[in-house]
Amino acid sequence: MALDDLFTPLAVRSLTVPNRFAMAPMTRQASPDGVPGADVAEYYRRRAAGGVGLVITEGIRLPDPAAGHPASIPTLAGEAVLEGWRRVVAAVHAEGATIAAQLWHQGAERGDADGVAPVSPSGVDGQGRPRGRALETEELARLAELYARSAATAREVGFDAVELHGAHGYLLDEFFWERTNLRTDGYGGSLAERTRFPAEVVAAVRAAIGPDYPIIFRFSQWKGTDYAASIAEDPIQLRQLLTPLVEAGVDVLHPSTRRHYVPAFPDHDSELSLAGWTKKVAGVPVIAVGSVGLETQFRSERRGQVIQPAPVDRLVEQFDAGEFDIVAIGRALLADPAWVNRLRADELHKFRGYDPQTALASLA
Repeated sequence: MALDDLFTPLAVRSLTVPNRFAMAPMTRQASPDGVPGADVAEYYRRRAAGGVGLVITEGIRLPDPAAGHPASIPTLAGEAVLEGWRRVVAAVHAEGATIAAQLWHQGAERGDADGVAPVSPSGVDGQGRPRGRALETEELARLAELYARSAATAREVGFDAVELHGAHGYLLDEFFWERTNLRTDGYGGSLAERTRFPAEVVAAVRAAIGPDYPIIFRFSQWKGTDYAASIAEDPIQLRQLLTPLVEAGVDVLHPSTRRHYVPAFPDHDSELSLAGWTKKVAGVPVIAVGSVGLETQFRSERRGQVIQPAPVDRLVEQFDAGEFDIVAIGRALLADPAWVNRLRADELHKFRGYDPQTALASLA
């Protein structure tokens, strides 16, 4: 019965997701000059046709030169860009699915090959090295407004929700993390102070999009530069991190993990995942993610290794226990756009696993 329940709808404000499966956001760098083309629309359409109820786009860089690089990452400004996204949204909706735009600022992790200096909380990257420059206090309100305008644009284009990328060591996450936030102006120091700017971004977005449009917030313990990193050392700190975001207007939390089944705080509970703890302390719907349907966790495979399929029994148990409301799938959907439909039809034995070379070469 729990598996059947994964195919029931979920309503969050104006959004009704037809089932509990989402396509995880995955960067592609396949939009020349930031414009998503017909191939991008087809890429997302196939995953919607394959059974997911919610598509979360790849990171969409904010319309600011310092927000992202390279230019092949899509943006959200300019008529050609917006028309491209309208085609994407229409293609996903035609298959009966919903779609959220993930808004992304890379912070200190932005490449600077184009001569644009990265900006971040303290001008240091995820390894503590000087990189780019620190944002001035007076710049923060303008940056929050940039998120807000982008969210309003996403709504106008037809997206069903927005997701704010606050994970993996990028800008909003750099405010959370002690290693990258060394500020002394009230936006750094204690966990409450480090959460201040991301919460202000959420509040600005909420003000721009109104009361009924859903905001998803993605966060993580791990970083692209440090898989063992941590923001919250225990459930108390996790509550301190998340409560300001929810109070500011977040409707859904998306804790990114590399394995959905790993206990987040084993000294407090030997089984409860980060998704489960997030739902417990924040009290809002939660998206779980991390190696769904595959044996090997993200970025741990050996060169040339084909990652074998894994059963979903533990995932179903977690859903049945109320640990999450939606589950996001990444690599399995790159390998097989119809993965969700195979699961529903009891045909996962036809899923052959994930070959990084084949999947990333086609991205189709």
